[in-house]
Amino acid sequence: MSSIPGETLPSEKSLTEKPASDKLHSAIYTGWISHQRLQPKTHGFLYQLFMLYLDLEELPYLFKNNKLWSYLKPNCAYFKRQDYLGPADQPLDKCVRDLVETHTGQRPLGRIGLLTHCRYWGVCFNPVSFYYCHDKQGELQAIVSHITNTPWKEQFAYVHEVKQATSLLFKLDKDFHVSPFMPMDIDYEWQFSTPGESLSVHMQNWRQEQAMFFATLKMERQPWQANTLNRMLFSYPWMTLKVIAAIYWQALRLWLKRIPFHAHPKQPSKLGDES
Repeated sequence: MSSIPGETLPSEKSLTEKPASDKLHSAIYTGWISHQRLQPKTHGFLYQLFMLYLDLEELPYLFKNNKLWSYLKPNCAYFKRQDYLGPADQPLDKCVRDLVETHTGQRPLGRIGLLTHCRYWGVCFNPVSFYYCHDKQGELQAIVSHITNTPWKEQFAYVHEVKQATSLLFKLDKDFHVSPFMPMDIDYEWQFSTPGESLSVHMQNWRQEQAMFFATLKMERQPWQANTLNRMLFSYPWMTLKVIAAIYWQALRLWLKRIPFHAHPKQPSKLGDES
């Protein structure tokens, strides 16, 4: 475990009774995601979805007394450590803190919130999960974008240092192959909001100073309640399987439109490289 003075990892803390839902940092977010391609041909789509914002300190007791959801144990919906960043035999929050410290020189010692999908009906896939890392004073210090590509299931993490950003706008080079219908020589602009009553992520792709693609995630906060969790599970059945199916369906549509195909550059997969 960590030997840094003053740091106590959630796994080292004694877990108390789950606080009331209005005291939780964790939340459920519902909303939509849209993609819009501008070049070389137009193409777009919009899907409704829900995601969980999991405070890693609260995570071990979030699903207590819910028969359909669980932490680490297989269930209709559950959190499986292997689905997320870093080695499965290490605490998730330690892996995230280590990563941020490696790339920024500053270790976040406050809360970490994870925006992600859990494993539903045995299936989990997250094209991207976001870790919102706070300092001891509760200020947002860094955001980690943890990406998994399809079908290779390679992983990569961009670390965005908030204290060096303006309005949570980050400009970076593309360092990781995601879609075979998107080249590597792209400049990114990613704009985040802080998680609150609403949450948004907006990404633009630029190539040779021309906008070619943008994606937007816009969501509204719902209280963390067992009945809300269960309603999401059945209102959005097979959420993660639908994510996988939608990726291949949109890829087929792009192929039929004769969008240029870009082969995998076969660069080594590096978890945690920073642009």
